[in-house]
Amino acid sequence: MREALFIKRNADKWKQYQHENTDNPDEQADRFITLLDDLAYSKTFYPQSKVTRWINGIAVHTYNKIYQNRKEKYARLRTFWVTELPLTIRKYHPQLLFTFAFFALSVFIGVVSSSTDPAFVKGILGEEYVAMTEDNIANGDPFGVYRDDDRFSMFMAIAFNNIKVAFRTFAYGIFFGIGSIWILFYNGIMVGAFEQMFFARGFGWQSILVIWIHGTIEILSIVIAGAAGIISASGILFPGTFTRFQAFKKAIRDALKIILALVPLFVIAALLESYVTYLMSNNVAGKKGIYLPTWLAAGILLLSLTFMVWYFVWYPILLEKQKKKLEEDTPLHPDNALETLLLSNPEPTL
Repeated sequence: MREALFIKRNADKWKQYQHENTDNPDEQADRFITLLDDLAYSKTFYPQSKVTRWINGIAVHTYNKIYQNRKEKYARLRTFWVTELPLTIRKYHPQLLFTFAFFALSVFIGVVSSSTDPAFVKGILGEEYVAMTEDNIANGDPFGVYRDDDRFSMFMAIAFNNIKVAFRTFAYGIFFGIGSIWILFYNGIMVGAFEQMFFARGFGWQSILVIWIHGTIEILSIVIAGAAGIISASGILFPGTFTRFQAFKKAIRDALKIILALVPLFVIAALLESYVTYLMSNNVAGKKGIYLPTWLAAGILLLSLTFMVWYFVWYPILLEKQKKKLEEDTPLHPDNALETLLLSNPEPTL
């Protein structure tokens, strides 16, 4: 049979299978068997034809419809983390870069201000906290604040507080992004002042190993939450070709994906702070009992940093490149492919 006649006899059926879904399992099975027969014939006689790729695509779609109910829940979850969220993050990399640069500048301002004016630290961190830290340093236990006998309660309090700060940072973005920027600025100042306080007292590098075991994920997640706030504001300020309300809804939906994905990261950070950071603080204070070796603390810190950079920066870029390549290699839309085939072949005759 000539290819054009094969297409003409089956085109309506293929279009129906492609565009008209059915929930009847018997009909789905019949469709799949019919498609396999057509595909086998097409691969035998027209192996390089676009119609073969078209039938194959419809057959794959039908197969997925038959089996998707078995693993829909887990497949959807996997798709979100592996594809959907990284591509969403990639779309907003400029906002993420802006918030990171702004936060880094805020940290620098906190460091410089604290080093030039010792009273600045008390104004930012609070006199009570600074006094407690100075007492701990005097007692040879500079990071005693991280040791709590009730570590589970500590974990719950830290996780809840960090998630609350992240959602507030995101929510304040509705005020044209000013609220999110202010929270990032204040937190950056606090981080800079906090680190300068320990460096000025000779515990700078120890503070890096102790604090940033959990702080790497925690602080970078706060920065990403700030980016989510900026994303929601961009929908209001820069609607593009959409109406302002449509752009805002789209931006909020994307920002919510990002902010909800941060929740498990804050839980991990709280676990590290409650159950791992205190072990390193034991090491610094020379306490007896279980402590964390320096090499392991550095390894956890580097692993956390590598994951955050990979998942939120590098992997989304790679995924976008793969997506573009796949789109470039994908054949014409099935309807267009069919039209091209019919026009390029003479009218079939029996």
